[in-house]
Amino acid sequence: MDTQAEKVYVAVGNDIEDGFKTLEWTLKKWNSKPISIAILHVTYNISQEFVYTPFGKLPAGSVSDEKLKVFIKYEQERIDELLSKYISFCGQVKAELLRVEKCEQPIHTVVTDLIRRHNITKLVIGFPFLKSSSWRMKSAVSGSFYVHHHKPDFCELFIICGGRRVFLRGENSKGVIEDDQGVTVAKIREKSSFKAWLAKMFNENPAYSLDTISHPSLGSFENPYSSSSQNQRGNSVQELENYFQHLLSLKMDEEGVHNSRMELATPKHADSDMIAAEDIESRKKTLKEAQDMIKLKRKEAKANLERSTKAQRAISLCNRRAEQLEAKINEEATKREELKKALDSEKEQLHEVIMDTEESKNRLSSLMELQFELSNKLQISTFAKSNSEAQLEKAVSTRAEMVREIEELRQQRDVLHRRIEFCKEKDAIGMVARLSDTSCGFKEYTAEEIRLATNDFSERLRIKPGGDWTRIYRGRINHATVAIKMLNSGNELSKQDFQAKVTVLGHFRHPNLITMIGFCTELRCIVFEYMHNGSLRDIFLRDILFSSHLSSKTRKRTIGWHDRIRIASEICSGLGFLHMAKPKPIVHGRLSLSNILLDRNLVTKISGFGLLLTHDEQSVRSDIRAFGVLMMHLLTGRNWAGLGQAMNMDQAAVIRDLDDMAGQWPLDLAEKLAGLALMCLTSNRRPSRDLNLATLTGELHELKKRADDLVASERVKDEDVKAKETPDVPSFFLCPIFQEVMKNPHAAADGFSYELDAIEEWLRMGHDTSPMTNLRLKHTFLTPNHTLRSLIQDWHNKRLLPPP
Repeated sequence: MDTQAEKVYVAVGNDIEDGFKTLEWTLKKWNSKPISIAILHVTYNISQEFVYTPFGKLPAGSVSDEKLKVFIKYEQERIDELLSKYISFCGQVKAELLRVEKCEQPIHTVVTDLIRRHNITKLVIGFPFLKSSSWRMKSAVSGSFYVHHHKPDFCELFIICGGRRVFLRGENSKGVIEDDQGVTVAKIREKSSFKAWLAKMFNENPAYSLDTISHPSLGSFENPYSSSSQNQRGNSVQELENYFQHLLSLKMDEEGVHNSRMELATPKHADSDMIAAEDIESRKKTLKEAQDMIKLKRKEAKANLERSTKAQRAISLCNRRAEQLEAKINEEATKREELKKALDSEKEQLHEVIMDTEESKNRLSSLMELQFELSNKLQISTFAKSNSEAQLEKAVSTRAEMVREIEELRQQRDVLHRRIEFCKEKDAIGMVARLSDTSCGFKEYTAEEIRLATNDFSERLRIKPGGDWTRIYRGRINHATVAIKMLNSGNELSKQDFQAKVTVLGHFRHPNLITMIGFCTELRCIVFEYMHNGSLRDIFLRDILFSSHLSSKTRKRTIGWHDRIRIASEICSGLGFLHMAKPKPIVHGRLSLSNILLDRNLVTKISGFGLLLTHDEQSVRSDIRAFGVLMMHLLTGRNWAGLGQAMNMDQAAVIRDLDDMAGQWPLDLAEKLAGLALMCLTSNRRPSRDLNLATLTGELHELKKRADDLVASERVKDEDVKAKETPDVPSFFLCPIFQEVMKNPHAAADGFSYELDAIEEWLRMGHDTSPMTNLRLKHTFLTPNHTLRSLIQDWHNKRLLPPP
């Protein structure tokens, strides 16, 4: 609507019923027009001398500071609740509050000032708003007339009493308030002054007025001895006494009484008769007595006030003392209750100790009986052990022969399995090549083939590597193991975008880039070759988790320094292939440990590369810096999450933090690799700005060649030393996993004994098959092989070696 809502100001008091009636009249008055209401309310400042309580207005000194705060908070909450009810009563009509702070001016003056200050055009005043006793004003009626006569002409005033509008008639001195039917609701009462009351008292009988007494020569003075004069004097004396009693009750000022007395008592003519003089002296005496009585009453009132103040202070002190004593009594009662609870708790504990002692005695007697039984069984078992040892030696020799045969068969089986896998993969690759499209070299699979390959997306076949590959499954297609990546459903790729992405990925063919085998448009998934060793992140994380359980010989089975140099060279080769793509370079953009995969022969495959075609030199250098972070991780084994910390290291710091799990690094090769890593990290600075992947590939290839030569020479030396130092260790003393003499042998469900740390690590990695037979274990419980441990200790003693 284009019509602007008109603002109506409504002044309400603390009487909630009358306030609701005033608001209801306002809403009915303007129910056909859009209005907004401003509620005008008096806000009382918190007094330092008095406090408003649920029991009325009390002196602040009569309550404690804590109770004073509570009463002040109570009064504030009461006013806030009252105003919120007024706001809620307005309903859908927009309402706001206008608080009027209490001041020394009368309320009608404050209201007229507010009308001019806020340009109030419509003002509705509830009658209780003007009846507030805490404001200094004549009365609610006179205040209404004052606002009515002094308001600006642009303001329209409405006075509401009991939910009905009333009207002002007459002037200030003789004004009345009537309702709409002409019935008088209220009027202004005239206040008689002291002089008027005195004149009335003496003017009721004109023959005995002040003028008659003051001017007897005018002939209006009557005979004082007449009976009528005596009656008039008696009545005057009685009225004078009543008047002074009235003065005592109103605590009139002494000076006013004295002046009145002097006006009555002072004659202007000296020739008055004696009777009149005696009468005047009698009246003076009466006035003197009244004056003395007034002084006496004032002294008594002052003394009573002082006694009342002292009594009030004494009562306040007594109340505070009583509260303190009550608090101490409550505190003592609380302490007594706590002591009682503590005593009960101690009794319960003592009872529990007694019960535990009795139970311990019973257990001790049972243990004594058990010890006697065990001693008997020990004698029997010792005899049986001597017999079983002879049988065990025979069984050990037989088992050694079986182990040798099993080891030979296992080696033959592994060779056959590898040949079978190789043939299957070769046949699968050939079949895929024959079935694939000649233009892109990959095949489109149906949704049914994908579900069959993943056993309907079984969680058992789900791979959980790092990076953004969150939904990858291991599957079998055409007798070949593949990785099936389900694109994130949140991307909502269209069919055209998916086909474009598949087409671009299918044209990438490089030994160090992961190869796409096929795709499924219906399920939006891509089939890649399967990487048996996972990602670099998985391998490094596994080494960190199990580093405390691995011995020095076993650590050589992790990725050594030679393999790390080769991996760096292969990553650089694959990344350089992407950067040299034509017609535009391809930036990986997300090169990290999670995107570097390794196959069964630890050959590096880069995955997760995007489809960003760019000529931006800065993007290319970001890949080079990420490659530098990877090389730093290969050197130190740390996960460099950010470039900042890596770039702050120098070559000496890198050499000092070399990963000892990679073996003994050749110092010259480590320094060369660290220098290349730091050059990559600072590729955007001089003198490394001209660095490119072609140069890095050549230097890393040369570094790899030197590492191959060094490893070949060390291998020849190790074989010679191994041939000379081969001890006559029984094969069943060696752990099948660590290939070391066992220290704590434990038997598994397959019947073979393993080092405890080795078999526990095998089971923690999720294996449920035997390391020796590759068959599923019936259970994962491990049993200590004390007999084999004794034989190993005897073997060490015979060779004069300290037992493990």
